[in-house]
Amino acid sequence: MAEICHKTSSILTTSSGTTTVIDLTGSEPQAHERKTLLNGRNVVTVFVIWLGLTVLGVFGAYHADIYPIAGNHLASQVDDAFRLLMMLAVPVFTFVVTILVYSMVRFRRKTDADDTPPHTFHSHGGVIWGWLVVTSGLTIAVLIHPGFTGLRELTADRHQDMVVEALAAQWSWNFTFPEHGVKLDKANDLMLPQGTRIRFDVTSRDVVHSLWLPMYRMKIDAVPGRTNHIYLTTGEPISFSEDPNVRVQCAELCGTGHPRMQVRVSIVDQQEFDIWLGGLEPVIVGNE
Repeated sequence: MAEICHKTSSILTTSSGTTTVIDLTGSEPQAHERKTLLNGRNVVTVFVIWLGLTVLGVFGAYHADIYPIAGNHLASQVDDAFRLLMMLAVPVFTFVVTILVYSMVRFRRKTDADDTPPHTFHSHGGVIWGWLVVTSGLTIAVLIHPGFTGLRELTADRHQDMVVEALAAQWSWNFTFPEHGVKLDKANDLMLPQGTRIRFDVTSRDVVHSLWLPMYRMKIDAVPGRTNHIYLTTGEPISFSEDPNVRVQCAELCGTGHPRMQVRVSIVDQQEFDIWLGGLEPVIVGNE
């Protein structure tokens, strides 16, 4: 039994959790039942609130229409992976929010005159280990799928029908089509043929940039002195005028002109693409 002495009263706490306040001035003793979050009523209330919020949150995460247009089936798979991660994060988020808000409301001090002893909270080994096991399990699960399995599928197909060399420079993109012997400097518009497997060879002339194609969920750094590769398969015809996500965008802060470093993209049929290629500047060997 612990005893805390004050000028006018003594607080006695028994092992059963009942606190007795003895007024040393001679008044009748007052008993206060110490509240705890882990008693049956509080646990049930917290569980019901958490379950309700989790159901609503998972439903919202699953049906949320927050994704840009998907240019191919791999882009849709990336969206599915992101949706799964959001759904797995909802129970953890709602649990933390429920505990915090419920504790603030349930155990707040009612009035300035409230002489109930302050609430003390102690760690609970079962809760701590349960939280560690559950969150660690979720982390390992998402690392395996969609993490490793998704990356394997995204990088499995290494063949290409066409190569496009992308050179980044402050603050523009320069494209070369080596198989056709033409180039497009300081591009504003880029055409690509539909249904084609394309390998982008990406590098930079000055600082680190990043080639990002939102419609295909693909992004890779453009690093000076190094060539990185990214593969994608174009889908049906579409253009930037139909959807602003049909573009090439620098996704690495690279200076004052960074926001302007984008190129409008059009996916067109092969005939239109060939006509467009015919109007580009030929590559002169020795001047690159």
